[in-house]
Amino acid sequence: MNIRSLTRGDGVVIGAAVLLFIASFLDTFDCSGNNCDDVPTAWDNGTLLLGVYLAGIIAAALIALSHALPQPPKVIGLDLGQVGVALAVFTAWTAIGAIFDPAGPLDFGESVDAGVGLILGFIAALALAAGAVCSLIVPAFRAPLLGAPRPAPAPYGGQPQGGYGYPGAQQQPYGVQPGQPGQPQQPYGGQPQAGQPQPGPAAPQKSGAEFTPFWFAVPVARPLYGEDGSPTPIAELAPGTWYLAVEQRGPGLIAQTQDGRRGVLQDTSGIQRG
Repeated sequence: MNIRSLTRGDGVVIGAAVLLFIASFLDTFDCSGNNCDDVPTAWDNGTLLLGVYLAGIIAAALIALSHALPQPPKVIGLDLGQVGVALAVFTAWTAIGAIFDPAGPLDFGESVDAGVGLILGFIAALALAAGAVCSLIVPAFRAPLLGAPRPAPAPYGGQPQGGYGYPGAQQQPYGVQPGQPGQPQQPYGGQPQAGQPQPGPAAPQKSGAEFTPFWFAVPVARPLYGEDGSPTPIAELAPGTWYLAVEQRGPGLIAQTQDGRRGVLQDTSGIQRG
């Protein structure tokens, strides 16, 4: 699970779910002026609890998991995110009915007003549905919730320390192992300095040898497909993580993950080069 894959829309639905949970413990309706000693909450009404409060919390969990998991499971052939969006809309629809009829089948002899728990739950349900739907159609809601990590600053007078996953690291050219005898140690794109031994004639390489590997990050979560052309993703690239592009494949890129898996990134729009 990668929380950096969460989007701004996920932040909205998670916040709405927290608000729903709090509202479930508050009064369902305003009993002032009526002869009632114990005003019920949502936990005293199974239909209201399941149809609004718990349904909304489950919807938020499904939407968040669909982005946080690298390969989320499917429910009756549907993505978790699709089920979560549908459940969020159902929650808002049920909350509208509850706000217009707060007492339900109870008869107090006169009309009663909605209580703070029902009003707060209604607002949270609308925010949940809006966040879920906007995550699908509004680009601003699909932006990463957390920014890309940055390497820690070097101590005073020291040299920056790079590591795997950061473009500031000194890396070997793709296909050359560190410490290999007879190979000059050059960073990506570096030029041999004067006085250094020059490498001998390069052995014939496969197509794409002129491609210069580079680090990149994706703006939103994107699938990585197998090099064999399989339509099933082998991994998901998450925002906020640096990946290594090792080869050009038509309009896409051959990308390598931190665990060494390689695949084709078909959608390269908006990527950030390191």
